[in-house]
Amino acid sequence: MDHAGTLLSLAAVAAHFAINIAAIGIIPEGRRPQTAMAWLILIAFAPFVGALAFLLFGSARIGHHRRRELTTANRVIARETEALTAPAPADAPDYVEPIVQLNHRLASMPLTAGNHVTLLPDYQESIDEMIAAIDEARERVHVEFYIMALDEMTTPFFDALDRATARGVVVRLLFDHLGTRRINGYRELKRRLAASDIDWHLMMPLLPLRGRFRRPDLRNHRKLLVVDDVVGFTGSLNLTHPSYGKPKNRRIGREWVELWCRLEGPVVATIDALFSADWALETGEVLDIATHEVEQTPHSPRDVVGVAVQLIPSGPGFEEENNLRLFTSLLYNARHRISLTSPYFVPDETLLYAVTTAAQRGVDIELFVSEQADQFMVGHAQASYYRELLEAGVRIWLYPAPLVLHAKHLSIDDDVAVLGTSNMDMRSFALNYEMTLMLPDASVVERIRQVEDAYRAKSRELTIEEWTRRPAHLRFVDNAMRLTATLQ
Repeated sequence: MDHAGTLLSLAAVAAHFAINIAAIGIIPEGRRPQTAMAWLILIAFAPFVGALAFLLFGSARIGHHRRRELTTANRVIARETEALTAPAPADAPDYVEPIVQLNHRLASMPLTAGNHVTLLPDYQESIDEMIAAIDEARERVHVEFYIMALDEMTTPFFDALDRATARGVVVRLLFDHLGTRRINGYRELKRRLAASDIDWHLMMPLLPLRGRFRRPDLRNHRKLLVVDDVVGFTGSLNLTHPSYGKPKNRRIGREWVELWCRLEGPVVATIDALFSADWALETGEVLDIATHEVEQTPHSPRDVVGVAVQLIPSGPGFEEENNLRLFTSLLYNARHRISLTSPYFVPDETLLYAVTTAAQRGVDIELFVSEQADQFMVGHAQASYYRELLEAGVRIWLYPAPLVLHAKHLSIDDDVAVLGTSNMDMRSFALNYEMTLMLPDASVVERIRQVEDAYRAKSRELTIEEWTRRPAHLRFVDNAMRLTATLQ
């Protein structure tokens, strides 16, 4: 027995050593140094658990079959949307055109001109505007959300979809499998969809018993609605009650604060093209894409007309981190002011350097985040960056608890606004399918600033003096969670 135990111990040591040697040669390939180091540390401390975790979560590759389908769909989309290409606005700064070209090379989506843009910061109004658009549908409605739920706020939305199908409108619907599955009422939602005439499918399904297995934490985080290729919507909103239907959230008054956007014009065709790509990935069917011109007259005082807009999709199917490259390019070109809003600000080194460098060269930078994070690990990882940001001169505004500021947007000087589904964290850069709009338009920036002003009026500023008094045990947790954020 002692001899067998000794052999077993030696075998374990040998395996430990072999795993660590193999990790040194395998893990750094194609990864950021800090990401590779985090994996190596985990494997050094817990080789068997770490190796298993790396096998499950260490690669964002989507498989040869899925990549081939995505490449085919993207090729079709690039061909169909090429005719929409417009130059950068004449009054845009010189740096905008190179960034437009960068976005186009990376994501195959052109800059479009002559669009209507309406910002919708109110949750209920966002739902109502989508319902009104669906009730005008004559041909087709395309719906895609990361999270979807059937509750008192969203039931009228699904009623509108049923009315549309009753009129003969084709309704296609996608939602992320695991993102939606964890929300209360998932079974009721599936039953309702199954009983309807809506053509619906799961995105990124994880169904190993049916032969559909992948890295478990990959997500399609996009949110969009397109009606007849005439009206489009996107932004940070998930199709659920702002409390996400959780009894605890309702009890304490915790609700998510969003920024949604209504669009008309050629950019809607590019949004529908993105839906078509995601639809093709899940069904094998590549849809036709149509374009419509719009009159350059506002429907309401909140509308901005004649806007140039470029859609930038990103995600595991793209070779580059398109959203990260957009953010850093804009930050390095800012001259006077940067305003950032992100519920999960966990930057990689390139984004952190872009932000702090801009602050150190005299650009006024503010960051809006929630006072109380809704996710433990991400919240502490985010907090680990506050000292560096404050010392560089970034002003941090804490949106009051129990509300969760979930909007995702930024503004650069008086020139460029960006909004969409992407957070400023490593998950959104590498693991999530995202969609981001770049709007080089001063009037849109003015509207975004009105939203930012409303945030600031409700928030309190975090000071370096307050942050340095943070208890040591919380700083320890912050730093530990910062390490886990890089495990990609």
